[in-house]
Amino acid sequence: MSEYIFKLPDLGEGLVEAEIAEWMVKVGDTVQEEDAIGAMLTDKAAVELSAPVSGRVVSLAGELGDIIAVGAPLIIFETQDSTEPQEDLPDTDDVAAATVVTDSTVVANSTAKEDTSTETPSGKVLTSPTIRRRALEAGIDLALVSGTGPRGRIVRSDLDAHLADSTSAANSLGKQKTGSTKITEIKVLGLRRIIAERMSEANREIPHFAYVEEIDITALESLRQHLNNQKTEAGNKLTLLPFIGLALARTLRQFPQCNALYDRERNVISRHHAVHLGIATQTPDGLKVPVVKHSELRSLDDLAHEIRRVSEAARDNTAKRDELMGSTISITSLGKHGGIVTTPVINLPEVAIIGVNKAVERPVVIDGQVVIRRMMNLSSSFDHRFVDGYDAAMMIQSLKTMLEQPAMIFMED
Repeated sequence: MSEYIFKLPDLGEGLVEAEIAEWMVKVGDTVQEEDAIGAMLTDKAAVELSAPVSGRVVSLAGELGDIIAVGAPLIIFETQDSTEPQEDLPDTDDVAAATVVTDSTVVANSTAKEDTSTETPSGKVLTSPTIRRRALEAGIDLALVSGTGPRGRIVRSDLDAHLADSTSAANSLGKQKTGSTKITEIKVLGLRRIIAERMSEANREIPHFAYVEEIDITALESLRQHLNNQKTEAGNKLTLLPFIGLALARTLRQFPQCNALYDRERNVISRHHAVHLGIATQTPDGLKVPVVKHSELRSLDDLAHEIRRVSEAARDNTAKRDELMGSTISITSLGKHGGIVTTPVINLPEVAIIGVNKAVERPVVIDGQVVIRRMMNLSSSFDHRFVDGYDAAMMIQSLKTMLEQPAMIFMED
């Protein structure tokens, strides 16, 4: 008997640590080489790891949510061979079947063997760590969920359907129940932990300066509806977001200090000529900010298409790593739920963010007459260390002018 120490491999992109998202084995389990043993969560993806050797699990590095450094021991196996204990960090190419997991696809490296079973060797159903976490939070036994993916793998739609059926069944009981005193504790893991850390850091580090202005978008809404009437495909219909994004890209030419990133380590502000627009997107896993690169070079339809594409990719976990990083300024919108005023939190290391609130028709006074106009508030936040109040106000006023006179959006300087 000998011990094999499996250390956390380099999961790519210069990452130095990862979070334990799931253990698929426990101490005392016997596994075969390339059996699924667990999943690690990086900032951008869940990575499913397979056993590099056959043997018995002697030790696990920690519990769910613990952070493990690259190169640190992850699992210790007791093996049958007579070799000395393995201490070296395996090369990336030698890691057995490290699998990048999304909710509906699994892309494995060339060392993985085809899995023809509907369960993992440890008896767990086939699915992603994200879905396992959602099921755990909802109190769902995945063994009761029918999988429609390859080899019976449970995909997002399967869990959604099961949750819908469970809710319907509970509602059909129609019985009065006494108040519950049950408390459900949910450990803050994965993307939710990352969001919490970044929001706390942003609030701690940035002196936010908020500026809110109302916009008369009556003419803009008329233009949007006119353009949509010319389109035959429902999927190509324009929302307000691409108009705002295009107007913002034009406005930032005059206010480069708002299209900038702050490097705290070097104490340097980098003003960008390109506008890489972050689109805050709510997903089943939490808030993500996919990026539309070079928004300043795009037409209205091109920008609208790219906003839809990266947002959908963020929601279904197919977004590439470079599509989730590199923004220079962000837009956040809650659509019809946007309320009157929001106070958006700046997306580090950016220095500005624009929040879109809901549009409503209401009476306003124009030239002494009360008329009905379609009005919308823009809520913006700026890093007051690098953007003065005057400049922030002037930028939003310039953006307001473009949105209220939408022909200006399409005019060259």
